[in-house]
Amino acid sequence: MLNADACKHYIDRFNADDQEDVVNLIPNASAWEWMRANVPLLDCPDKTIEEIYYYRWWTFRKHIKQTPAGKVLTEFIQPVRHAGAYNTVSCALGHHLAEGRWLRDQTLLDEYARFWFRGNDGRPQPHFHKYSQWIAAAMLERSRVTGDRAILIDLLPDLVADYERWEAEKRREDGLFWQFDVWDGMEESISGSRKHRNARPTINSYMYGSALAIADIAEMAKHAEVAQRFREKAAELKRLVEASLWDDDARFYKAQTNEGPLSDAREEIGFIPWCFDLPDKGKEDAWKQLIDPQGFWAPFGITTAERRHPRFRSHGVGKCEWDGAVWPFATSQTLSALANVLRHYDQSFVSRLHYLEAMDTYARSHRFDGKPYIGEYLDENTGAWLKGDNPRSRYYNHSTFCDLVISGLIGLVPRGDDVVEVNPLLPEKSWDWFCLDHVPYHGRTLTITWDQSGTHYSRGRGRGLSIAANNEVVATSPQLARVTGALK
Repeated sequence: MLNADACKHYIDRFNADDQEDVVNLIPNASAWEWMRANVPLLDCPDKTIEEIYYYRWWTFRKHIKQTPAGKVLTEFIQPVRHAGAYNTVSCALGHHLAEGRWLRDQTLLDEYARFWFRGNDGRPQPHFHKYSQWIAAAMLERSRVTGDRAILIDLLPDLVADYERWEAEKRREDGLFWQFDVWDGMEESISGSRKHRNARPTINSYMYGSALAIADIAEMAKHAEVAQRFREKAAELKRLVEASLWDDDARFYKAQTNEGPLSDAREEIGFIPWCFDLPDKGKEDAWKQLIDPQGFWAPFGITTAERRHPRFRSHGVGKCEWDGAVWPFATSQTLSALANVLRHYDQSFVSRLHYLEAMDTYARSHRFDGKPYIGEYLDENTGAWLKGDNPRSRYYNHSTFCDLVISGLIGLVPRGDDVVEVNPLLPEKSWDWFCLDHVPYHGRTLTITWDQSGTHYSRGRGRGLSIAANNEVVATSPQLARVTGALK
């Protein structure tokens, strides 16, 4: 449907503006060739979202690194002291898998996953558990795009051993998991510290999601005992989170400080349980806080702590504070959670319009000195990047954006069966048209088109929403609404 060369001007401009002081596997000179071969094409009326969509793919490939242990992804473009082998950091591993699952060539993520589990002479990387992460859940979600279950089944023993290692290292006597805020990637928070062993919604949600994922993978591998054991682990952890980390007075999930009372602060980490559909029905009123200007809704993004709290932005600037400033890492998680709330929960507190507004703000925040930019964290009122144009922060690979466009706004919902589902989070009458083309999905190539008038695309398929697989239409809808079709 789309002519790939029509978006090449973005890449030409990104290249022209770039110093390219670090070159990994794919240099700028080869960026367009790589993107043309691998990246789904986007055409939409919001040219800021469209520009940043291509910018984030352009920056993503900067982090692809060839190593003796296979291809890996870095988080920082420059070497950092807290990294492990080849400048890798496990903190944003789940984000890397979510973003990269939409690439046509998946050998990168195959090698990257095996690097973490077996890249240390057949053993896990020593720094694998330096940060909390949700690799089992992320790998399962990736398979729902690629259709490939072989790597999941192959790595099942590694996933089980990894989960049990987390249990040995970070599970308390009461069954909840603890973490220092810094090793959640969220240092200098209101609720935590670099020394307090807090039970946090982060690591407990990650472990819940990973337990369910391991159970599903075990069923694929026909290991019924493992599947049952991990479903029981997930059920018990859900019970503990609901009983211990939900503050019924504040109507929010919170960190339990130093094995004591719940924090008095609502923090953005309280939305993370919805990333994995953990919460019981009836807690959706927590999402009122998202769109409250005294809660988390700020001019340049979603804040990491509620703005009304007396310690909001109290820790200073420049040492990676999560006491209120906007972090793309957390924004990605909150928007993924919001997508689940909009699709899986019956509530009236947040809407698709809020999702679009948050994505518009997120895209608009990708600016420094008038040019596209992604860094570590930013001021919620001015949009200023709080480390400036620090070489370590430039091209920070610590969040998702393209995945939120594809699975969120456009609404391609990954599934484990051979059904393609599109459930756009765009509100009605927001965009009159869009096209997502060249999308690899379950071994097919998808084209998803919305044309309200039926006249925008000269080679279009009439009015409405259309999904084609290998150029054959499999589903249509006259409205911008959920639609499914069988893949042949």
